Amino acid sequence: QVQLEESGGGLVQSGGSLRLSCSASESISSINRMGWHRQTPAGKQRELVAAITSSGSSDYLESVKGRFTISRDNSKNTVSLQMDSLKPEDTGVYFCNAERLSGGYYYAVGWGQGTLVNVSS
Repeated sequence: QVQLEESGGGLVQSGGSLRLSCSASESISSINRMGWHRQTPAGKQRELVAAITSSGSSDYLESVKGRFTISRDNSKNTVSLQMDSLKPEDTGVYFCNAERLSGGYYYAVGWGQGTLVNVSS
């Protein structure tokens, strides 16, 4: 299992920005995909917010496209999520995860403990 630790959460007003960071305990250069998921107060399951592959290809939840940007720095074993134009509905606990690819499917090999993002209206 890859040990992951998130930081950067906090309280921000609607329209503001936050930058989340995720540090891994080992090299992420061979990790096929790194992602950010969130658990919202109303949600029953975690939803994938953004993900980035080892080749640099990224994907986003429709509702955050144009506002969030995911990036990875393999030399520092970190993944970041820049969140701009935040909305109250972005409130939740954000989790970083690491995934490997096998047989065409991604499977998790590590989860962080989560960091709380609270967007006030």
